[in-house]
Amino acid sequence: SLTVSEALWKETPVVGSEIGGIPTQIIDGKNGYLVNPRDYKEVAEKTMDILSSETLQEKMGRKGRERVREKFLITRHIEDWLDLWHNLLTECKAF
Repeated sequence: SLTVSEALWKETPVVGSEIGGIPTQIIDGKNGYLVNPRDYKEVAEKTMDILSSETLQEKMGRKGRERVREKFLITRHIEDWLDLWHNLLTECKAF
């Protein structure tokens, strides 16, 4: 979800559900928490964990920004595409 990526980029830890693309963005316990959306107690506990610790907020926030930078920024995708094309062209020249 774009909303999750935006929050992580702004160094905001996220409590998200284990559906759709969210688990690819949130690393449970590192940059936020993955929870069962029907388990209200777990959602509340994980939210309170984050809200009650400024140190945890900062640590998870930094990890979230790193995750977005490494995996989801357009520049990351462009680098991957350029590497792919470079490798393909190099292999074609070998034939």
